[in-house]
Amino acid sequence: MSHVIEVKGLTKKFNSLVAVNNISFDVDHGEIFGLLGPNGAGKSTTISILCTILKPTTGTAMVDGYDVCKHPAHVRKSIGIVFQDPSVDDRLTGRENLKIHANLYGVPGNIQKEQIDKVLKLVELDERADDLVRHYSSGMRRRLEIARSLIHNPKVLFLDEPTVGLDPQSRDHIWTYIKKLMGYQDLTIILSTHYLEEADRFCNRVAIIDHGDIVALDTPHRLKDELGGDTIVIRTQDNDRFHDLVKASGLAKCTVIANHEIKITVNNAHTTLPRITELAADHNIHIETISLQQPQLDDVFLHFTGKELRESGQREFYGMAGAMRRQIR
Repeated sequence: MSHVIEVKGLTKKFNSLVAVNNISFDVDHGEIFGLLGPNGAGKSTTISILCTILKPTTGTAMVDGYDVCKHPAHVRKSIGIVFQDPSVDDRLTGRENLKIHANLYGVPGNIQKEQIDKVLKLVELDERADDLVRHYSSGMRRRLEIARSLIHNPKVLFLDEPTVGLDPQSRDHIWTYIKKLMGYQDLTIILSTHYLEEADRFCNRVAIIDHGDIVALDTPHRLKDELGGDTIVIRTQDNDRFHDLVKASGLAKCTVIANHEIKITVNNAHTTLPRITELAADHNIHIETISLQQPQLDDVFLHFTGKELRESGQREFYGMAGAMRRQIR
């Protein structure tokens, strides 16, 4: 098998809502593959299908050689999941949480202790293993969830917003452990995130999803190259009007408003920048700040979707943990 994940023509509908719309992609062994999209774009629904939590309406998906609909039990043995919402029991110790999960996944009793010790050391929780989880910090709990997802030696690890809600230092620590996983038993990682700098730094390839469609798929480097040129960032008191003026002028390849700024993608900033400032002066628009930068992954996202990646606390319709709770009931 050349790919560890193969998705072909995958569609998921909830009555009249099309959450995932006829998407296709492959993921290679040992790859970190990112799914980027705003809340409700379809990324968590896609992951839920690949994890056998939801069934697709049409299309097929193979994980580690198993069809997610025909052989869900085999798929579940091949994957580990770190949910966006906290899912460890804080009334138990870290070790007890891992032992329950090891039993659920059928890890043989004679190797359970060895395996538990191994994953605890991987995420540097071995010295806190016998403390109650209620005394763990949020970053430690997330590390315990990563350890739990690895207890049965999965081939594919799904990380659904693994650093959401964490402070910057805890986020950096989590990524230290995730990078360790790259050499861990040829593990493949599927990452869902709205932190674009994380996807840019760590993903081999990213798929940008919007309204259930994959609108772009490539390496972060190629996606930024595809955008081309330079990005001029301008802030005014009249962003909407100036955005429309620049767009109508034909000076820009792409122009969008994000974070109260206008991002203007141009072929040659050195020749275009004076013309843009002249345009502002001609229409009595005062430019408060102006800067020049190379295209970033957030500029790619804006280019393909026309909007910034929201970082609200909303959950995607039928998110992973919510869908699992519905199935258990």
